[in-house]
Amino acid sequence: MLTHKQLRTKALANAEVKAEYEKLADEFSLLDEFLKARTAQGLTQAQAAEKIGTTQSAVARMESGSGKHSPSLATLTKYADALGCKLEIRLVRRPRPARNLTDRPSPTTPKPVAA
Repeated sequence: MLTHKQLRTKALANAEVKAEYEKLADEFSLLDEFLKARTAQGLTQAQAAEKIGTTQSAVARMESGSGKHSPSLATLTKYADALGCKLEIRLVRRPRPARNLTDRPSPTTPKPVAA
């Protein structure tokens, strides 16, 4: 039987799986932050749910990232507050793809002379 790490490594060797995994990396990172913050506060899902006026199962769905439920910004803000955190959302520019250097004339390429 494969360990989780072995299964992940094997799955990510497939280019299609790796591309889909990378699309979800930001979402997984956010979910991991929520989980770490909750456990750092020593709270169970039920305790965190009580603080924001929802159910344990709603918190479990939010932390699992099942894709079936997208919590509102207000819910995420309340959850962060219940965990002693502040929710910050930023727009960060993606790195631009490298240009193909062969598409540009080289500095030593002579320019055409007008007749």
